[in-house]
Amino acid sequence: MFQNTISYNGQNLRDALRAFVMSSGTTFGTRAGVRPGDPGLTVTLAGSTINVSPGTAMLTDHGVYVGVLTSTWSGTLTAAHATLDRIDLVYLRIWDTDFDASGLRQTDVVYLAGTASSTPVAPTPAGTQIYLPLATITVPHSGAGSPSVSTAVRPNTVAPGGILPASTAPSNPYVGQFYDDGSGLLRWNGSAWRRINPYTPLTSAQVSQPSSFTAGTFQDFPGGNWAALTFTVPPSGLVWISVGGALMNTNTGTSSGWMAWRASGGVTEAASEANGLSTVGSRNYGTRRVLRSWTPGASVTLTPQYLFSSVGTLTTVTRATDGLLAVEPVAAP
Repeated sequence: MFQNTISYNGQNLRDALRAFVMSSGTTFGTRAGVRPGDPGLTVTLAGSTINVSPGTAMLTDHGVYVGVLTSTWSGTLTAAHATLDRIDLVYLRIWDTDFDASGLRQTDVVYLAGTASSTPVAPTPAGTQIYLPLATITVPHSGAGSPSVSTAVRPNTVAPGGILPASTAPSNPYVGQFYDDGSGLLRWNGSAWRRINPYTPLTSAQVSQPSSFTAGTFQDFPGGNWAALTFTVPPSGLVWISVGGALMNTNTGTSSGWMAWRASGGVTEAASEANGLSTVGSRNYGTRRVLRSWTPGASVTLTPQYLFSSVGTLTTVTRATDGLLAVEPVAAP
């Protein structure tokens, strides 16, 4: 393509543009849409007037059309039905007389009112129009409220290899393809979408010590001194859990002290040597970090706890301060 002395028609050029738009996963297939972050082709309502701002989109039928709306388009909203709701559609259309016999070669906006119904749905453009949905307008029946615009039907598209923002995963993905579902980045590994971005750690910092410690068994820190931490186990089922702080018990040479946590809710685990930090007759400033494999999706609450075998003067003899409880979800491989 694009060699001197050769003539090209519109179909040739539209076919060539396929190479610059994300694949739909089929032979010659391309993904239609607007560019992510582009404020163009935004649908708004001002009373009964529908406005669509100027903008650009890629429409994919008979190759790739670049649809350009150079000035604001305006139309009038059809009046509400007396008793039934309705959903209308606003879309960008390419008029190409080679395929629609319209006598036109242009980009325009079309407003298509839906059918009022007890269970309304958005209409579908008739025939084989080349179009891109921009928005739906929900029109309540008369006296039931104001119409509202939703752009959820408007797709995004990016260049090949680009990261696609989308509420649903791309169809027919290739190994190494990425998309962002709004809460994080995912990659197709050939059999499943795996979240690859790091999760944000969740933490609960100790505010203060209790006014006194109870000796002999593990005790919950009062919530006002050190709050519990609730989280959802990620799809991998794996979480790193850390507990640390300044721990001391010099009441006797064999007096012990512990900082630990217990799990409740969707998972149960008691405080123990397996998840705690300890000292005996001395002090310890440190952190204990453990890996847990729990049920994905489970809601788990971690409650900070302490245990002292005996208790002396608060802070100078028996101490548990500067605590930090942290959860680090692990992304799936």
